[in-house]
Amino acid sequence: MSTALPEQIEAIFQQVKARNPGEDEFHQAVKEVLESLGPVLVKYPEFSDQKIIERICEPERQIIFRVPWQDDRGEVHINRGFRVEFNSALGPYKGGLRFHPSVYLGIIKFLGFEQVFKNALTGMPIGGGKGGADFDPKGRSDSEIMRFCQSFMTELHRHLGEHTDVPAGDIGVGGREIGYLFGQYKRLTNRYESGVLTGKGIGWGGSLVRKEATGYGAVYFVREMLKVRKDSLDGKTCVVSGAGNVAIYTIEKLHEHGARVVACSDSHGVIIVEKGIDLDLVKQLKEVERRRIADYAGYRQGARYLAGGTIWEVPCQVAMPSATQNELNGRDARTLVRNGCIAIGEGANMPTTPEGIRVFLDAGIAYGPGKAANAGGVATSALEMQQNASRDSWSFEFTEQKLDSIMTGIHAATWETAEEFGAPGNYVIGANIAGFIRVARAMEALGLI
Repeated sequence: MSTALPEQIEAIFQQVKARNPGEDEFHQAVKEVLESLGPVLVKYPEFSDQKIIERICEPERQIIFRVPWQDDRGEVHINRGFRVEFNSALGPYKGGLRFHPSVYLGIIKFLGFEQVFKNALTGMPIGGGKGGADFDPKGRSDSEIMRFCQSFMTELHRHLGEHTDVPAGDIGVGGREIGYLFGQYKRLTNRYESGVLTGKGIGWGGSLVRKEATGYGAVYFVREMLKVRKDSLDGKTCVVSGAGNVAIYTIEKLHEHGARVVACSDSHGVIIVEKGIDLDLVKQLKEVERRRIADYAGYRQGARYLAGGTIWEVPCQVAMPSATQNELNGRDARTLVRNGCIAIGEGANMPTTPEGIRVFLDAGIAYGPGKAANAGGVATSALEMQQNASRDSWSFEFTEQKLDSIMTGIHAATWETAEEFGAPGNYVIGANIAGFIRVARAMEALGLI
């Protein structure tokens, strides 16, 4: 993939940088998409005339607000909340909320921009947005988290609605946080509007498979990438970065497909188990006891823990980066290729740096970018919205079948689009162009708004 942008697109990118100073992650996400769009403007010059790219790069609305809350000792804290409603050409804004100390406007805009194209690829009627706060839930009591969520929703609720903006969870926002947020929304609006948040509990409007969806979907996408190469996941050695929700259910689905996961990680280090990770133990440590992955080694002989180590040095055939943005750089990518990796499936948002992406593409391995490979989460959120709208509840098997079908369709769309635009096998170009064209056509139809 060339890093040289055509003159017209380069001018647009420089304008984006000038209007959004200091937002490096947003710049990176925009450039990665824009690098693919030269052939699109040649084939569809009307997109240039209507300034579609410029309009897509500018969020429809950016909301920043104060979040005051009180801890268990009575001390007052002030955090900053965000919601970037990026594009609603295809439907109501849809995208998660992230609670993490690293959150600032540039992170939210990068995530929202990616969400626009990811949501478009699902084929579902949902636009793109993202939100969150620079609040760290780690080490906080349930009561503190409840008070923070209530303060956060007190401001945000006026911007939400099942036909307007429908948040979900992301890093730091799981079922507990969604419950507190929904409770405050219900309290403030006097409406039981199930479709205003997704990722809800199963007993009060949630969808089966939602918890598993991002991890399962990423594995389905890798399965399809290998299938077109006349290969499969059966017997493959895999590594999965992270030990949170996405990583856990990536590991679960890889096991179901006959693969062996030999390493996973968290922010403190890497656990390596040559015979294969015991998923039940990981679930107990991370989902139930909320402990570090380092504790795994105390329960299983033969497990090695590398404090501060990098998972990408562990030899594997399939790598699934499932933790956070820019976790896999060029050096890591070269190590993976040198050790025999044949496929990458991104479970996180933009986990590979531009240099790392170039290494994978130059090596000719199957590389599934996040906006395609990790779309399973938002796809199942849209399925949750369908169930809420019809006051219905689907079985696990039926919902998973729909997820599988959506991910198979995303693979087909990205594969076929890459071939159509002269880049066979390049899922980066295929995903960027397929998502962009769907949003662009809707923007054309709706007029200059």
